[in-house]
Amino acid sequence: MKNIKVDVIIPAYHPGKEFAVLLERLTRQTMEVNHIIVMNTEEDYWNREWEAQYPIMEVHHLKKSEFDHGGTRAEAAKLSQADVMVFMTQDAMPADKNLLANLVRPLIENENTGAVYARQLPDRQCNFVERYTRGFNYPEESVVKTKADLPVYGIKTYFCSNVCAAYRKSVYQELGGFVQKAIFNEDMIFAAGLIQAGYGIAYAADARVIHSHNYSCMQQFHRNFDLGVSQAEHPEIFRDVPSEGEGMRLVKKTFSYLIRKGKLWMIPGFVLQSGCKYAGYLAGKNYRRLPRRAVLWCTMNQEYWKD
Repeated sequence: MKNIKVDVIIPAYHPGKEFAVLLERLTRQTMEVNHIIVMNTEEDYWNREWEAQYPIMEVHHLKKSEFDHGGTRAEAAKLSQADVMVFMTQDAMPADKNLLANLVRPLIENENTGAVYARQLPDRQCNFVERYTRGFNYPEESVVKTKADLPVYGIKTYFCSNVCAAYRKSVYQELGGFVQKAIFNEDMIFAAGLIQAGYGIAYAADARVIHSHNYSCMQQFHRNFDLGVSQAEHPEIFRDVPSEGEGMRLVKKTFSYLIRKGKLWMIPGFVLQSGCKYAGYLAGKNYRRLPRRAVLWCTMNQEYWKD
């Protein structure tokens, strides 16, 4: 593992104190980081002291109008000369010093594995329902998914999260990398191509980051609208593996969990939030039928819609 070069790539926007903690934890990993490549949106929000403190970090500034979920990460990938690229978000915190070693290990152990994603653990402020959702989407058992698993996992076969995910650089380049323009879901779009090309995606349960959100109903609506848009724009991937079934499974499991735990007073809020998620998703899937004004109201990424 010592011969493997690993770069960590992080898109950042208005990074604060938590970003300094992230940098510190990355530099204390048992697997050495070659470079930390930061794609920072809006230079005015950047703390230059970090560059002196962490010499392995290189920073590239862009304007908010230039940021794209796929394109910005694709540009960062061009800057990396490492064997493995680890993409993270600025709010994902390594849970321990073995994050990178455990994340990269499946790539070393199996040459057919093209990508690995980490387990996401809830933080201390995480609410009860979101805590359960984290456990549902990121269980304790590791798994490697291939094309043969599509009948078993359905759309989750393509699941991979750039909150914290490692990619074999050679496979990434072979498949053309992330799409240049993506409102959302650039990781899953690439992962689908990876699966279809015959490679595997590993979920490493022992590679752990702390990452969760307590989204409001409207935040869920906007987020799922963009999710629906991303699927509508890539029917070649999502037409045959609809996500509605997996979403309904999560709703049913959560509903049963709340009853089992005696949290009946949480059910109305959960039902409302689930409705907002589904409404946003349906609106996104049908965004071409909506007037532009409605689309701009629904989206959480207005820059994406500018000409």
